[in-house]
Amino acid sequence: MKVIQPKPFTFERGPRAVLLLHGFTGHTADVRMLGRFLERNGYTSHAPIYRGHGLPPEELIQTRPEQWWEDVQKAFRYLKDLGYNEIAVAGLSLGGVFSLKLAYMENVKAVIPMCAPMYFNNESQLTAGFQAFSKEYKQLEGKDENTIEKEVSYLMENSSPMFHELGKTITSVKNHVDMIYTPTMVVQARLDKMIDTKSATYIYENVEADRKEIKWYEESGHVITIDKEKEQLHDDILQFLESLDWEN
Repeated sequence: MKVIQPKPFTFERGPRAVLLLHGFTGHTADVRMLGRFLERNGYTSHAPIYRGHGLPPEELIQTRPEQWWEDVQKAFRYLKDLGYNEIAVAGLSLGGVFSLKLAYMENVKAVIPMCAPMYFNNESQLTAGFQAFSKEYKQLEGKDENTIEKEVSYLMENSSPMFHELGKTITSVKNHVDMIYTPTMVVQARLDKMIDTKSATYIYENVEADRKEIKWYEESGHVITIDKEKEQLHDDILQFLESLDWEN
């Protein structure tokens, strides 16, 4: 069975734009419902797909966080080139890490990191997540268990360089969050098993923004954008965005 490859999306509506960033091993499905919600409420949104994502895991391990960051910058420029001067950025997990990096490297309207890791003491969880993603992808391709086991084993043996670079990326961003002055809304799922939830508190306490808030979602897991409290999350993000001092 051929797995349908996801695509980036741009939902143009109003003059206020939001860049939406997906997580590690994820793609635009992570943030599509949020994008449609924002569109219904007058906001333009754009979501890229980082290199290697939305593809077989063999292609993902050939890419590196540096390339994914380049894709984020390209997506930010894409909105700028369309004529959007005020851009907020919201990112899930690794996308949240990249959203924070964008907030201290570019002029963004606001930043909304969602379940963003700041500690890389959880490589085992990320590795387990990658293993589960790889197995599921192979199952969707219709491969037998024996083949899946061999191919997943190969992937785990050859993914170390990618994880090493991922750890360096997360740590670097963690060390720079005190350079963030833009309005910040930190989002964290209480039932998150993928990252250390103390990451959210760290971000909230260390960003230098005058306007900052932290929201905990008691019944949600790591992929909070598609979990049971997603409607509440959508409403909270909209309320935060509406409270900003937009030019238009």
